[in-house]
Amino acid sequence: MDISTIIAPVITDKQALEEFIESLTDLAPSIERDVARLKASPDDREIIASLFRAVHNIKGDATLCKVELAVSIAHPIETVLSRLRDGEIEFSDILAEAILLAIDRLELAVESLYSGRSLANLQLLDLLQQLGQLSQTAPSDIIAAASTLIESVTGFRPAAENSQLLRALSPAHGLRTKQQANEDLRFFRTLAGQLEARSPLFKGRTTRLLRLASETNYEMGKPVDPVQLEAAIYIHDIGMMFLPESVWLKVGRITDEEKSALRAHPELAYGFLSRIPGWEVAAEIVLQHHEMPDGQGYPKSITGAQICPGAKILSIVDAFESVMLKHIHRGRNRSVLRAIAEINACDNQFAPEWIAPFNHIIRRTVEA
Repeated sequence: MDISTIIAPVITDKQALEEFIESLTDLAPSIERDVARLKASPDDREIIASLFRAVHNIKGDATLCKVELAVSIAHPIETVLSRLRDGEIEFSDILAEAILLAIDRLELAVESLYSGRSLANLQLLDLLQQLGQLSQTAPSDIIAAASTLIESVTGFRPAAENSQLLRALSPAHGLRTKQQANEDLRFFRTLAGQLEARSPLFKGRTTRLLRLASETNYEMGKPVDPVQLEAAIYIHDIGMMFLPESVWLKVGRITDEEKSALRAHPELAYGFLSRIPGWEVAAEIVLQHHEMPDGQGYPKSITGAQICPGAKILSIVDAFESVMLKHIHRGRNRSVLRAIAEINACDNQFAPEWIAPFNHIIRRTVEA
């Protein structure tokens, strides 16, 4: 294709572009949900077929709306999924990460194009070159090609690359026995209890977070190791205990200096948990639980596909609990409704593929 359509695309029909964006907005969440489901059931032919159809529809809509950039991105993804459907290549977390990254960049590109913003920081030329190579690479080199794509476009090694390696070292794989893992969890739970004891408002907080996170994970087919997720729930805010209580227990508006101090707590908790063999996946969840899909989170300002699924779950349930506490003086029912509304209104703060299952869990809880 003409390279200028990537570097400096021209809008010939803004209404058609708007129609494509609406279609993409409908299809992208289904792709993210299918990828999450596929992580739990990598050989499920129906999920693979659903994923293929969604990308095929994006390509078809882009063709009809004459959005050439979108056609160029969707076509190699469709080829990869066709090979996956035919059993020529195997599904992996890194391949999933590459697909989600491509869809994410496509969404950002067309939104920027529609708004008249620059596309220069999206690395679209690198994305297309790497997608082309990924779609044609030998089955034995698929993971390496997907990893290269992610690093080329984002500048970071893929999160899934570390996760796949670390899963081989997790308690389930023998680095720590089941008994050792249970002993660790009891210790982590004790630490969480110490955190709760610092304020009457925190009473029962850990249990609530664990239930919401576990049920949301289960709703999506348990793509996150439940044991690692449990450890992350217990430890994620332990870093707060290394900060002055006047900062993290403060009622009312906090200063910029206090906000900066609070932002250190994920790395403090990560530093503790990552030094215990077998809990590296939980440590990654803890480190990333304040990251946002649009890159506005902390501590690393990573985006969408770079954030591990466990962190996406924890981000939602942790924010829900915080809003609940903020409005608890209005009564529990009012605070629940307010928290639900705020979570669903923050479309740039949370991973959209996890909002629907979380809403389902909350709705079931309220009805009960």
